[in-house]
Amino acid sequence: MLVAEDSPTLRDFLVNILSAEADIQVVATAVDGVQAVEAVGRLKPDVVTMDIHMPRLNGFEATRRIMETHPVPIVIVSSTMSDQVAATFRAIEAGALAFVSRPHGIGHPDRASSAAELVQTVRLMAEVKVVRRWPKPEAIKPRTGPLAAPNISHRPGAKIVAIGASTGGPIAFQTILAGLPPDFSAPLLVVQHISPGFVHGFVEWLGASSPLPVHLAQPGDRPLAGHVYLAPDGAHMGIGADRIQLTAGAPENGIRPAISYLFRSVARAFGANTAGVLLSGMGADGAVELKQLKDIGAVTIAQSKESSVVHGMPGVAIGLGGATHVLGPEEIAALLTQWVR
Repeated sequence: MLVAEDSPTLRDFLVNILSAEADIQVVATAVDGVQAVEAVGRLKPDVVTMDIHMPRLNGFEATRRIMETHPVPIVIVSSTMSDQVAATFRAIEAGALAFVSRPHGIGHPDRASSAAELVQTVRLMAEVKVVRRWPKPEAIKPRTGPLAAPNISHRPGAKIVAIGASTGGPIAFQTILAGLPPDFSAPLLVVQHISPGFVHGFVEWLGASSPLPVHLAQPGDRPLAGHVYLAPDGAHMGIGADRIQLTAGAPENGIRPAISYLFRSVARAFGANTAGVLLSGMGADGAVELKQLKDIGAVTIAQSKESSVVHGMPGVAIGLGGATHVLGPEEIAALLTQWVR
């Protein structure tokens, strides 16, 4: 693998974390984006960790050029400063597969967990097949024409949409939102597994391409039709009666917020009038609960393997028989639009 980082101290820090793993070999480092692009073309590493702010060529531009010339799985390693978070999501649009917070230093209580997140993400992304991107891809724009969707006219309309996603989810969810009409008549509650400190930037990034207003959920919010509510850092999100509830309960499936918590909550509150959607991501969070939604008559959707970066969560749900539909993001948008109407 290749490590691209302009700070000598941080570069050595990342190399030490990754090289300590028996199955990871750092074959080269790059001190700027120009070196990173050149090294990828010459060495063809299995995966690249990419800094955002580097001289000569920043991480966003380096990612874009790599994905246009010698595509390889790229993991953005970023701080949570606002400018770096914004650039991180631009790099995701350019083709980077995942992003993680920069690991904490020695002595920090979260040092081990943050280093483990980096290592796990690198391992996972090294196995993902990527494709070449077209030069200077246009930003995702709201869809103007209809897209065919499975016929679900025999079902009642949805009163709420619950969506769960993890690794690979941001682009899939952005695509779904861009395909929904401005008059979408149900609220959307969303749990996205994301590194702490990135959710505010995620909300802003989604809002820039979504025809629907996107909010960071607050306790007591009344979900409005056609509005999107994302779970904040460190709190499970659910709904009781007609208000959003946030709780600092125990993690589920090793994570908080958990998709499983959201799915159970909407099942209790809305029953068959729920649309449950499970997108790309590692692990199995939400898979059992998607099956439970299906069992009570809700429409349940799992992202297709072909369109997923990581088919862990949706794949488990499909294996459990929990998906009434298996679709790509654009088809999911069309199905939701049809059912809600």
